[in-house]
Amino acid sequence: MIQNAQEYKLVFTGPMGAGKTTAVAAISDFPPVTTDVRNTDLARHPKSSTTVALDYGEVTLEDAGRLRLYGTPGQERFSFMWSVLGTGALGVVILLDNSAPDPLSDLAQFLDAHLDFARSGRVVVGVGRTETHPSPSLQHYRDLMTQARLSVPVMSADV
Repeated sequence: MIQNAQEYKLVFTGPMGAGKTTAVAAISDFPPVTTDVRNTDLARHPKSSTTVALDYGEVTLEDAGRLRLYGTPGQERFSFMWSVLGTGALGVVILLDNSAPDPLSDLAQFLDAHLDFARSGRVVVGVGRTETHPSPSLQHYRDLMTQARLSVPVMSADV
């Protein structure tokens, strides 16, 4: 084992159904550890399962370092995990679903929960399903950032 290898932590957060588990699985070098259970909140989102604690994966970096990937649960009742998983993170990726009933409100909620990261420039926002749901536009998200006096990159994403 190489001594002094760097470890980094990246957190994926956002509302239920935004693609956090999928993103961790797409990037990780191995099938991620997940804590998915049967979704009992079908009124909020019709997906069959949901994360209740975390998703975990890893990427080995060229310098023998390691990027640890964490996905948070999206339901507010598990919000205590957001700060637990965020502790020591290099940055946060907020994933949003543009087909959700109020994705701008979702963004405001997750920005508020990760405001220290956003203020320090360690947040990026990825908005999914913009090709099928073009409204709100990415400019609407950027305007929300400007109103909050934050400089956070916002881009379309396909997890």
